[in-house]
Formats: sequence, C-alpha cells, structure tokens
Amino acid sequence: MRLYIDSANLNQIRHINEYFPVAGVTTNPSILVKEKRPFLDVLQEIREVIGEEKELFVQLLGDTAEEIVQEAKYISRELPGNTVVKIPVTEEGLKAIRRLSEENVPTLATTIYTSFQALMAALAGAKYVAPYVNRIDNLTGDGRKVVEEIVQLFSTNGLSTEMVAASFKNIQQVLNVCLAGAQSVTVGPDLIEKFIAFPATAADVAVFKEEWQKSYGMNLIHS
Repeated sequence: MRLYIDSANLNQIRHINEYFPVAGVTTNPSILVKEKRPFLDVLQEIREVIGEEKELFVQLLGDTAEEIVQEAKYISRELPGNTVVKIPVTEEGLKAIRRLSEENVPTLATTIYTSFQALMAALAGAKYVAPYVNRIDNLTGDGRKVVEEIVQLFSTNGLSTEMVAASFKNIQQVLNVCLAGAQSVTVGPDLIEKFIAFPATAADVAVFKEEWQKSYGMNLIHS
C-alpha cells in the first residue's frame, strides 16, 4: 500500500515527508487556491521538497480533450520528475486520457463516484483511478463497496490500472478501503498524523523511560 499526502501546504508536506513513508503528493484546484500564491510556484516548491522520484499529481482544468492534452504537456514541461496529471472522468476527459496514454503521459482519472467510471477510465489507459470515498458516502452511497467493485472489475479484466482512494473524513474510512483492496490512498496531513497517534503509546514510552532511568540514571547509549 502506498500513502500520498493530499495537500499543497509546504510546511505540512515537509513535516509529513520527513517522518512518514509517503510515495508523493496529490493536489487539486481547491487545495492549491488555499495557498493564495501562484500555483506553479507552489507545485515547483513541492517538487523540491519531495524530490523527483516521488509522484506529484496535478489536476487539469480544460473543457475539451485538446485543451486537457495541451495542459498536460505544459505541466510535464514545467514540473520535471515523476509527475502525474489528474483528469476528471467526462467524455472529453476519457478522450484525453486515451490520447495521453498513447504518448506515455501518466494520468489519474479523478472525480470517480461509480465503479463503471473507474472501469471506463482504466480501459482508456489511465494509470490510476481515484474514487471519492467520503463524498460517495455523503451521497447515500457506500465508498468501501465502490472500492471493492473497482478492485474486482480490474482483477476480472486483467487491468493494470491502480487505485488511489481519496476523500476521507476519518481513519476508519482509510482502513476500510485498505482492507477492501485499495493499492494506495491519498490523505490529508491531519489524518496522516493520527495514523500513529494513540495515547497508550506515549504513556508506555514514558513509563519505560522512567523505570530505566531510575535504575541506570541515563539513556541507553550512555549506560
């Protein structure tokens, strides 16, 4: 399972990238505008933080396949390294995904709410698909079930497209999709930090250290 940071905040990305085993960063237009800075500057700084090997996902905004393809080529030029373009699953989006796949430009099909949307994107050549788990739940759907269906459809049809499950409000949702077979998840920094935050862990560490120092008076390396 791969973990991606869903953020454009440089301070948060630096911290999570330093301490957690992340595979890269995903962004979207809503995340980028929150930074109130030129978007390309932000993306280039994110690339500097994570390096060229980790993946950086950038969403495109064109309405037609031609516009989307042009934007994809622009982003690829301006952001060297392992960059993946995100494309919404519309008719024009599918057309663009197919064209970019033929040119070996990696794509992630985004704004996915159904397993058939994911299947169409995979057949068009998307490297990744991103089902919106919490948003599906909010629309009286079942995000975990959609993830399970996508996993089954891809397996049945021998498709190499992978899933980057997205849109989470709590850790349980993340755990659910991991158990359902999602290869990757993209999660906000606040939730990522909660992955290892458990009160008993800190309490146990404090007790261990106190008992050790009572006996030896110093840390392990100086004993």
